[in-house]
Amino acid sequence: MSTHAAVVTVATRAPLEIRQVPTIHPSEGEVRVCVEWTASTPLDLHQADGGLLVKHPQVLGDGVAGTVVEVGPGVKRLKVNDKVFGFTWRSQQEKGHQIYATVPENLLGILPDGITMQEAVTLPNNFVTAYHTIVTDLGLPLPWPKPSDYRPEHAEDPILIWGGSSSVGQYALQILKYFGYQNLVATASPKHHDLLRSFGAAHVFDYHNQDITKSILATSQRRSKPAIPFMLDCIGSRDGSVHPLARIAESCTKVAVLLPVINRDATDTEAPEYTMDAQGAAEWVDGVEAIGVRAHFYLDVSPQRDALRSRTAG
Repeated sequence: MSTHAAVVTVATRAPLEIRQVPTIHPSEGEVRVCVEWTASTPLDLHQADGGLLVKHPQVLGDGVAGTVVEVGPGVKRLKVNDKVFGFTWRSQQEKGHQIYATVPENLLGILPDGITMQEAVTLPNNFVTAYHTIVTDLGLPLPWPKPSDYRPEHAEDPILIWGGSSSVGQYALQILKYFGYQNLVATASPKHHDLLRSFGAAHVFDYHNQDITKSILATSQRRSKPAIPFMLDCIGSRDGSVHPLARIAESCTKVAVLLPVINRDATDTEAPEYTMDAQGAAEWVDGVEAIGVRAHFYLDVSPQRDALRSRTAG
């Protein structure tokens, strides 16, 4: 069997290695892509540095951009030499940190004109995570295609994005703005505030501010509680984001937290500590629904899967 080079983990906190892995020829509905760009994600860090959800040796990377070099039987949309990008992660053959990735064609989009592979490869993971979280975990509809007269039921309700300048946070703001959600609240360092306002944030706060809880609650004009009914934590830090959100959340608030929650950051001598239990990561008041986000499961949600596939059909 032919092989190619891949970047793999070999042990927790050990240096990554380049190893030869099998080159998989595409089966029904699959294509083989020569990977020209990939993007590292927090999951890559957590697997390599914290041993999270990993079985060594593990090929890293869940996003690819490259050129189709081989197509399998039943492939209808893609052909050899097509430039493509996608969110691929389910098995070693699909992962991004290797020369060739063999993946189902429906996980790939054709690279749009005027967009480089370097730019495109940063989109799939972050866009899917934002979309999946909004629809599945926060329960806010994002109908596709969007009706021309669409106005969401919660258009004026405050939605808090903690970590608005993160990759997922930026996409969440833009997606929510596009669908008509108007009262978007974000946290970020001051240098990012103007950018986030341009993406749709009505209010932006410095998360270092000691009075941030009061400032965020003051943005709500709701006469009934919860003052902030929807929250998205793009950071997933027990002390840095989850605990501050627990001081803001009230009964009936929905809080979606990107997993894992980091209980302790890594040091030179100690591995990080994680939990996958968002509800147990803080002392929430009764009635708060804290949900841990697992974006890799978006294919299990049929309407969401079909909408996201249609957006990347190319």
